[in-house]
Amino acid sequence: MNEVKFFFNQTGGERIPLEMHKAKMVQRLHLLPVDERQAAIENAGFNTFLLKNRDVFLDMLTDSGVNAMSDEQYAALLRADDSYAGSETFYRLEAELSKMFGKKYFLPAHQGRACEHILAKTLVKPGQAVIMNFHFTTTKAHITLLGGKVIELLTDEGLKVESDIAFKGDMDIEKLKSTVQALGKENIAFIRVEAGTNLIGGQPVSVKNMREVSQICKANGITSVFDASLLSDNLYFIKTREQGYENTEISDITREIASLFDIVYFSARKLGCVRGGGILTSNDELHIAMRELVTLYEGFLTYGGMSVKEMEALAVGLREALDFNVIEQTPIFVEALTNELRKFGVPTVLPAGGLGCHIDAKRFLEHIPQSEYPAGALAAAIYLVGGIRGMERGTLSEQRNDDGSEHFAEMELVRLALPKRVFTLSHIKFVADRVAWLYRNRHLIGGLEFVDEPSILRFFFGRLRAKNDWHIRLAEAFKRDFGESL
Repeated sequence: MNEVKFFFNQTGGERIPLEMHKAKMVQRLHLLPVDERQAAIENAGFNTFLLKNRDVFLDMLTDSGVNAMSDEQYAALLRADDSYAGSETFYRLEAELSKMFGKKYFLPAHQGRACEHILAKTLVKPGQAVIMNFHFTTTKAHITLLGGKVIELLTDEGLKVESDIAFKGDMDIEKLKSTVQALGKENIAFIRVEAGTNLIGGQPVSVKNMREVSQICKANGITSVFDASLLSDNLYFIKTREQGYENTEISDITREIASLFDIVYFSARKLGCVRGGGILTSNDELHIAMRELVTLYEGFLTYGGMSVKEMEALAVGLREALDFNVIEQTPIFVEALTNELRKFGVPTVLPAGGLGCHIDAKRFLEHIPQSEYPAGALAAAIYLVGGIRGMERGTLSEQRNDDGSEHFAEMELVRLALPKRVFTLSHIKFVADRVAWLYRNRHLIGGLEFVDEPSILRFFFGRLRAKNDWHIRLAEAFKRDFGESL
């Protein structure tokens, strides 16, 4: 088994993550004074998505499209065969994906949600259900826009913020069996498993659970779909947590997972550290149905909305995604940040998952009701006190019910994403220090209300305002404690 690369401080016994890379190019950061940060979050409508990046110190909004590429990926950019049709670049990428996933066909797209669009247009009919372990925002939106509905069958343990269960992203198999029997296969568009379930804290799915889901799909003639966007983190957890896989090669685990599903799709922004995406299948009928939509919505079949330079870099990034020294980097730094926050009593999702550290806004801000978007308020407050941009993963990220009432999220989380190979340990310590101060002063934080609420994906570009002047009082408290310190 590959050992997790930790350095142990022999004096203090602190578990410190070790970067398995060195910096060869840097980008300058700017930390604005608190008064300017207050103005910036007001101008952004208390929505961290609407902050200008020049006003952000540490951008922990997402890992999508902001992971650091390797030197070999940058070198690959120069190899690109710049052709609209029949590019050698495409065939090199196709060969790499075939080797990685063992599927017959590859359809490129410009990003993961483009893949979701094509899948939904191909498979979902009005009134049908899509069953999944847990939804992702854009996945659900594509399905509901076509008249479908989403049914989530995550295990009960998965919705507990703190747990000692290793695979909180697993689907409840007994619930799945009864739901399939109750609905009938004709009323189920497909069954989807998402690796590293995004909205519940980046929690992984076990191979055992995927195998059981696959068996139910095959027995009932239902199409099975696997979202591999967060596969790298999930592979790390399978390798280090799932019995029987400790001595299995990462490449072999990947092919085993892919063999369980009719369709595999991914966002290359996450999986390969490059802007792009793709759909893979060995089913002739599904391939024919989807390829027409790729040409219509994305571009010709040998580029699919991606630049050939990105495709060359993706081919390299996919090989790196099978390297344990690469895939361990995000999970071990997520664990480090989680551990730092826990020292100060900050409530977080446990066990630490992939993608980022997830703070439990319900417990952090017990005085704010879900109707006033505590996770959104906490994300805004974290930016205010540290210039740190995180993402709300709670009720703001949900869609309203058909009758216009609020659909309260199962969890109210703030995600502090850790893109691969981007941040250092000093950044981790800084984030923990600022969030710890905020936790001690959490009584100052108030709720939010909408002033401009889009009907779809409101968390992307909706605007809110503070329910009172809490952000002003929070900034004043910060200045009293820190003075002129940034």
